[in-house]
Amino acid sequence: MTRQVSVWGGGFWLSRKLREAALDAARELDELGYSRLWTSGGFGDGVPSVYGEVLAATPRLAVASGIVSIWHADPTETARVVNQLEQNHPDRFLLGVGTSHAPVVDAKEGHTYTKPYSHMVEYLDALDAAEIPVPAERRVLAALGPRMLALSAERAAGAHPYFVPADHTAFAREVLGAGPLLAPEVAVVLEPDEVTARGIAREYMRGYLALPNYSNNLRRLGYTDEDLADGGSDRLMDVLIPWGDLERVVAGIEEHYQAGADEVAIQVLTADQSTFPARQYRELAAALIA
Repeated sequence: MTRQVSVWGGGFWLSRKLREAALDAARELDELGYSRLWTSGGFGDGVPSVYGEVLAATPRLAVASGIVSIWHADPTETARVVNQLEQNHPDRFLLGVGTSHAPVVDAKEGHTYTKPYSHMVEYLDALDAAEIPVPAERRVLAALGPRMLALSAERAAGAHPYFVPADHTAFAREVLGAGPLLAPEVAVVLEPDEVTARGIAREYMRGYLALPNYSNNLRRLGYTDEDLADGGSDRLMDVLIPWGDLERVVAGIEEHYQAGADEVAIQVLTADQSTFPARQYRELAAALIA
């Protein structure tokens, strides 16, 4: 599979107030040669129109949902929206679905986080049974553990792991085998000052380390409770979030390709996440995209 370099983005892309700026950013990403934009958001009542708007605003850039929660997005409505995007923009939208996290799901009225693997199987069955099904090759799973990774190979185009070091990418490739797509998200901090870079990275890590799916995945890889405490140890940060000058950050991203990734979805972290870090994505494109 041809190596791809993509972008992962959150709130900047979903804000209606910033939509014109986001579409301008999408056009530049397309011109720079990035393959795909991964951005979060659900379907049904919470459909983020950014998916279709980015596709309409760019001639080549693909878009993926990273990640639609199977607890909160009705599969029938999901299939309908995916089909509409496919009709309007053939082969450019990829549906990413995931089981989310117990604290997030349990906090929402009407949902209880039980048997996530079984619920994912049922959700995929429902996508297959929809009036216009979502084909396996147009969907990926947010997978971390071996069972969900295996399901990604069996019932989807592949896997989109989030918040993982390169040793997880190697593990995921081993489970998936040679064929399926492996597209990990990799957060980076392009900042040579160590104090500043670690401060930005630790603020980002703190929230994710509080979510059991991520913390348990890191424990499975051999990281300890000490590594996970207080926003994460420097040891964990150094393998999880490439930081520093361009050469060092690019080397950290390259580790995921060397470990078996087909596509890396790069999330540039800055002190101000409300603005798009265009300079950093330009520098990364020049270094990573042939």
